[in-house]
Amino acid sequence: MIKPGSLTRRTALLVAIGLMTLSNSGCVLFGGLMGTALSLASFYGTTPMIPVSPYYSELIEDAYLKEERYDKVPILDPVEGEHAPLFCQDPPSPDEIMRTVPQETSGGWPFLAETIHNNVKIVTEPIVDRMDDCRFFPLVGPARLHHCHYKCTVYYDLIKRSDWPVPFHHKDESVQVVYIDHDHLIRCTGPSTGN
Repeated sequence: MIKPGSLTRRTALLVAIGLMTLSNSGCVLFGGLMGTALSLASFYGTTPMIPVSPYYSELIEDAYLKEERYDKVPILDPVEGEHAPLFCQDPPSPDEIMRTVPQETSGGWPFLAETIHNNVKIVTEPIVDRMDDCRFFPLVGPARLHHCHYKCTVYYDLIKRSDWPVPFHHKDESVQVVYIDHDHLIRCTGPSTGN
């Protein structure tokens, strides 16, 4: 059994040794970091460096990527020719489908509480493919709205795992269904003028 007096002496000895080695190591940890941050901030005229977690920076990057790739309605040029294809030609990509599936895997702690999707299989089915009549859209002009709707079924193994304090592993076969719209505008051509 450890005596209370000896535990206090051991702790005090460890703190003293730590302070001695920290001051004799030749580098200034906290003060040097703050001094460098403040001098760089005054040089560039900004606030001092603020550390950002990779989790939050990844959320911001994903939001910009989603807006750039998937949240804008494309405006296509008129389709020329008598037999030009007017059917949906761009089914959703696997990346777009997985971004649309509700995120059950975000926010976990490695080795403490993890949720993983394994063996992902995606089935994409077109459910709506129709073209509206030509009408006027603000900021676009005369155009036709082409409706392309898809039903995407995602099959995967949902694995929930924890390694500490009690090892735990659960595997469940799951299915998610998401509906994705790829509506886009096609400009209307003017009346043909024959000579």
